[in-house]
Amino acid sequence: MAEKTIRFGILGCAEIARKVSRAIKLSPNSTLYAIGSRSVEKASRFASANGFPPSTKIYGSYEAVLDDPDVDAVYVPLPTSLHVRWVVLAAEKKKHVLLEKPVALNVGDLDLMLEACDSNGVQFMDGTMWMHHPRTAKMREFLSDTQRFGHLKSIHSIFAFRANPDFLKNSIRVKPDLDALGALGDVGWYCVRAILWATDYQLPKTVIASHGPIYNEAGVILSCGSSLYWEDGKVATFHCSFLVNTTMDITAVGTNGALHIHDFVIPFQENEASFSAAAESGFTELVTGWEPMPSEHIIVTDLPQEALMVEEFSSLVGSVKGNGSKPEKKWATLSRKTQLVLDAVKASIDRGFEAVEVVG
Repeated sequence: MAEKTIRFGILGCAEIARKVSRAIKLSPNSTLYAIGSRSVEKASRFASANGFPPSTKIYGSYEAVLDDPDVDAVYVPLPTSLHVRWVVLAAEKKKHVLLEKPVALNVGDLDLMLEACDSNGVQFMDGTMWMHHPRTAKMREFLSDTQRFGHLKSIHSIFAFRANPDFLKNSIRVKPDLDALGALGDVGWYCVRAILWATDYQLPKTVIASHGPIYNEAGVILSCGSSLYWEDGKVATFHCSFLVNTTMDITAVGTNGALHIHDFVIPFQENEASFSAAAESGFTELVTGWEPMPSEHIIVTDLPQEALMVEEFSSLVGSVKGNGSKPEKKWATLSRKTQLVLDAVKASIDRGFEAVEVVG
């Protein structure tokens, strides 16, 4: 029996929706069915500019997309402050939800969305694309190898890019009424998810935000960092920023080995990605080099990671709609854990960089 093709509606014409709409077209089990904006003209221009199929339904409101009975799922790239309203309504309309990150301004808002999805039996997934790249699974194999990697002891993650003046003035990510978490919610989301991924999603006991966050004139964070602590002695740090050169690193260090990756959010190339694995590292006799050298692993993929994300989401939706399966709750759990840590970091900043306990 052929897998069901999931018909997507998109709410809004955000820049990231260009990338995800392409992913929906590339995914073998999904199709672009509808797009809605605040005007038919804007939605039509967006569809035309981004190669939507001629059959795509064009709507002049988000409500119209949700009211279309043939839309199976919606991708929601709206500003974070609008997520609760539209995700809850989408769930009530029985539309499955692929939600752009950051998913919420706080875990209370996220819980409202997750409860709506759960009570209406719809699938929820956030748009953290790198989680779906085959490289991520291969790196997990190395971290789980207690002989080569050993036991995880420390993690460092950074995601930063140097935003241009237009972004720093006009992007929704720097507007307190649209995305009040700023860099912490945007690029910081990836750093926190990377750290949780490395720990197999074990929440830290406490977090302490780093001194010296940078704000814009409206009080939105442009750059910040934090340290995270686990009861078993693991330690992690991250830094996120809109103000420095593009950097996307994860370093995970174990008792026997270390993992390094330099493009974890967006691979340097769309069709392949690499990581470095070191085990039992030492030095040559005169300490002039390493022995053994770290190994480089290249993972090839036929589909870009965003299309793999859409494919996995659509497969889950298809199981719910076609087989009567229950929605997979893994993705909601990962979103909630990420949000809990973000909330704790924000609380630490607001309280003068004191230690804040992460309560699940």
